[in-house]
Amino acid sequence: MSESKPGGPPPRQPVEFDALSGSYEELLKDPLRDRFTRGAPEFFHVRKRDLIRDFFRRRQVDTRKLSFLDIGCGKGELLTLLREDFEQVCGCDPSSGMLAAGGLSARGIETRVQHDPQRLPFDDARFDVITAVCVYHHVAPDLRPSLTREVRRVLKPGGWFAVIEHNPYNPVTLLIVSRTQVDAGTILLRASEVRRLLRGGGFRVDAQRYFLYCPERLYRRFGGLESALKAIPLGGQYVVFARS
Repeated sequence: MSESKPGGPPPRQPVEFDALSGSYEELLKDPLRDRFTRGAPEFFHVRKRDLIRDFFRRRQVDTRKLSFLDIGCGKGELLTLLREDFEQVCGCDPSSGMLAAGGLSARGIETRVQHDPQRLPFDDARFDVITAVCVYHHVAPDLRPSLTREVRRVLKPGGWFAVIEHNPYNPVTLLIVSRTQVDAGTILLRASEVRRLLRGGGFRVDAQRYFLYCPERLYRRFGGLESALKAIPLGGQYVVFARS
């Protein structure tokens, strides 16, 4: 797939996500996607949680003393799964409708609406760990560097930033994205593009891996296979970890 270029289809605007917040899960449904998870979409969120846990476990970092922000958190599925892993968890999203639909405040999770697409609604150097899960492909290519700089601004010195994105080298991912309404007009990024964005924003790339090679039923039995394949760019998604 070619490099992302300005001038492509415009990304979906926050007001549209507000309108879709009540039917978001229905709009994500796809026969291939549903077959991959046996109709249990939480598998995708659990896999991301496990990748984040494994990253810090391997580095012997006790995240229970750290603060965590998920930008573009939507209904907060990842925040809910990682609630007990961090001392503080927080989410922000351009869509107030998505945040409200997630009911995060009732779970003691702080949320903020990102009214200004060019600025995250937090003070400088507030968080130890920040994630952006399938966020960048919704951002216009010419605005991605400024988002990366904003993440670094609100991240503490030495903090970690994890970017998780759809893999444009995976043909099944491309097919699902092409016919999913919530991804209409988006432009996918290669992992090499994410690494350049991070380095350009002052980050040091720490690790990268591809995942979601196996459907849920096979992953439960042969999870080690994904670890063995993590460097091969054919998984459905990838993660890039970087440090400020």
